[in-house]
Amino acid sequence: MSAPRIISASVERWPVAGAFVISRGAKTWVDVVVCTVGDGVHVGRGEGTAIYYEGESAEGCAAALNAYDGPLDRLALLSAMPRGAARNALDCALWDLEAKQAGVPVWQLAGLAEPAPLQTAFTISLGDPAQMQRDARAAALRGFALLKCKLTGEGDRERIAAVRAGAPDARLIVDANESWHDLDIVAEAAALAELGVEMVEQPVRHGEEARLSSVRAPLPLCADESCHTRADLDRLGGFDALNIKLDKAGGLTEALALAQEARARGFRVMVGCMLGTSLGIAPAALVAQGADWIDLDGALLLARDRPGALAMRDGQLLPGSLWGGGREADAQ
Repeated sequence: MSAPRIISASVERWPVAGAFVISRGAKTWVDVVVCTVGDGVHVGRGEGTAIYYEGESAEGCAAALNAYDGPLDRLALLSAMPRGAARNALDCALWDLEAKQAGVPVWQLAGLAEPAPLQTAFTISLGDPAQMQRDARAAALRGFALLKCKLTGEGDRERIAAVRAGAPDARLIVDANESWHDLDIVAEAAALAELGVEMVEQPVRHGEEARLSSVRAPLPLCADESCHTRADLDRLGGFDALNIKLDKAGGLTEALALAQEARARGFRVMVGCMLGTSLGIAPAALVAQGADWIDLDGALLLARDRPGALAMRDGQLLPGSLWGGGREADAQ
């Protein structure tokens, strides 16, 4: 075996099933960057989805990876590359490669317990109350017991009342996507709590976290856009929980470390994802073991997925075979 090298970094476009709608707009497709690394015998792959609200693009991530000439060591990457989707794709590719070199699955390589099936949330895209009610009913009939509802800061109570009518037995969490910046957060949260909502994600804009320091909401508030890596933890005291995403953290290595430190500081942990295929979701499923809330439906929202994809049964995400299994790869 030779020293690992980046074989390729390319952009792939995957269609969304219908449309994925949040307060910032709608998407009918998602571009992902796929990084492949190898040592002459084994190959490893990783996938990242650009953090578009921070100005990233899949093309830019691929270009950064193809131009990268720094160390191909996961710990060294934490300082050699900036956080984001490019580092995530490379970090996960290196994990996959190392697992194949060692002949063991990534969870064992990382010193984790063998992963169990995960009860994941299913996202109810932003829409009028009637549409969200229909979507909630359909998701509940598919076996999803936890629904994550996208909100916009206007008419949210009516939307959640409709979702509750469509899925009366489901657990509900909501994602404000920074849209509650002009609202009374305590009053909004209290109204949603009466409808059975159990958590509110990112009510305020990134950079305005200090506004929450005096807020005593009746529901846990979870940081998403406000939390990327361990470097953010000191300014997140107004939040009760953190949403860890591998693209924000810049890889599985940082995400695992962030989850550990977040729990040590008393934060509850949510593990989420961007839109993407099961190649990108599989490593996040390792971080999600034991999380308080799990939102790993990014591949389920696509019109199709990769061969060997993660499977669903009764609303539970089951392990797949396309990443991190420790099996031998085809020779390059």
